[in-house]
Formats: sequence, structure tokens, C-alpha cells
Amino acid sequence: MSLHTDVTMNILTPLVADITAEGRSFVGDVSAEELELSDADTVLRGPLSVSLDLLKADEIIAVTGVIEGTAIRQCVRCLKEYDEALVFSVRAAYSREGKEAKKEPKPLGGHQKPGSSDSKHSGFSKRETGSDEDVDDDGYLYQGDHLELGPMLREHVILAAPMQPLCRSECAGLCARCGKDLNAGPCQCPAEPQSGSIRIIRSTK
Repeated sequence: MSLHTDVTMNILTPLVADITAEGRSFVGDVSAEELELSDADTVLRGPLSVSLDLLKADEIIAVTGVIEGTAIRQCVRCLKEYDEALVFSVRAAYSREGKEAKKEPKPLGGHQKPGSSDSKHSGFSKRETGSDEDVDDDGYLYQGDHLELGPMLREHVILAAPMQPLCRSECAGLCARCGKDLNAGPCQCPAEPQSGSIRIIRSTK
């Protein structure tokens, strides 16, 4: 059975009652402002296209989907800005608060989830999943009549950023002496001597 699809402006706060065992799909655009992304987090060129499938089983709501868009990065070598296409998947599981005890958030690849202790998570918190089959899903608690998907999507966007952004793998970077962009050609700085070319000449009597 195909999922019912909604093109909605409320993709960040879907109504829990609308999510059934048959599933529900939501498609929409989300801006950096709606995700509360700062320039220090990620700079976007235009809104993100978000497509989510939500499926409910008992009090557990599984969220899967895809985020697409364009991020503006700064190359760590030449310091120039460049556009990077974003296409990545989303997986999360929400359970109603009070159904199980809260647990401390688990680390993700050695990195703490951005905003994991932030007040932006009011209304739900991260939890560890209790079985191996759920280990790949990020776990959250929800309360009330709506899911709050914004903080979860924000985390996925931030974690998609590379640790060392490069405009291209062969970027030559900047000259350490004069600062010229070596991608545009060599600079006029004298070549540094090779380590094996310096000799100490001692005079003998």
C-alpha cells in the first residue's frame, strides 16, 4: 500500500494523530531559519528539500527520508567559498515520553550530537534504543499532539558537514609566505631549500 503524501508547510511539526500504521509521507521545503541553523553550524544556499516517511507502530513512530539542498563551505586550503550538493538520508525513531526511562545520549562516531544538551530540544530528548535492530536509528522522545522534527533534522544537516572542507581534492592552497592562491599559478617567493641540501663546511688546518 502506498503512503499518503502531503505537501505541507508543517513538515517540522506533523500531527501525531495523522500518522498511522499505513504510514504518511510529507514533502516540503525547510529554511535555515526554521531549523535554527547559525552561520557557525552550516550556511545554506536556499531552502532544503525534505521528503519524510512516517510510520507508527504502537507508540513508536519511525521516521525515514531524504534531505537535499546546497551548502556553502569554505575550503580549508585556499579559504574560498564553494557550493556543495547535499543529499543524505534520515533515520529516527520517536517514542512517547513516559513509556520508558530516559537514558543518556549515545555517542555517534566519537562526535557529540550537536544540540544534544541544548534547550532547543524542549519537548523531547535523545534516548538509546533497546534492541540491535534499532541501533541504526537515532532515538527521541515526544510528547503532546505534534512531533518536533526540527532539532533532529538540524542535527543531520550539521553532521553532514565535512571535518576538512575542500573545494577540490587537488586544491593547491595558499602560499605560506605571501598568501597567494597557488591555484592561480606559482608565486614569486624563493624556493625553500631541501633538507638534504644544507651542508656544514668545516675548515681544516
